[in-house]
Amino acid sequence: MKNRRAIAIPALLLTTLLAGGCAQQTVSRYPSLQPRAIERRSDAESAEAAPAAATPDTALDAMLAAKAKTLADTDSAFAPAADSAERAARAARSDAVGSDRWIAAQTALAKLDAFRATTSAIVTDLDELAIGRARDAKPPYPALDSLKGRGDAQLTAEINRIAAIQALLPAA
Repeated sequence: MKNRRAIAIPALLLTTLLAGGCAQQTVSRYPSLQPRAIERRSDAESAEAAPAAATPDTALDAMLAAKAKTLADTDSAFAPAADSAERAARAARSDAVGSDRWIAAQTALAKLDAFRATTSAIVTDLDELAIGRARDAKPPYPALDSLKGRGDAQLTAEINRIAAIQALLPAA
């Protein structure tokens, strides 16, 4: 019996040690490699419904039509005035600052600047309308966006043309 006990005690100890090695430790100086809660969440954007189409707005359409007409009128008047101002600037290119031809060219440029100011005011009004719609959580209005793009392009073209003509004249 003594032999049996001599074998049973070490076997029991060995079994206990092996079973203890398989047990999960709750305290460790190393972080767990298991995914954390933040890593299990999804960063995928939720599928939202397509934005609602803008409903027709007759008052806005009438306002946009008036602004489109003003833009078109300004554009058609700007081109010949710019050609005239460019001719005046080329004529005054070699003249001194303050000469009659230089003053005539500056006056023609001032006329162009008045057209640019009108275009800028229209573009500002269109920007404010678009901002107001966004603030009120209304969907984009295609006619407004189209006219705003056209106004921005016209304003940029006018600014560039005025700068090119101004560069022809001696600086004051």
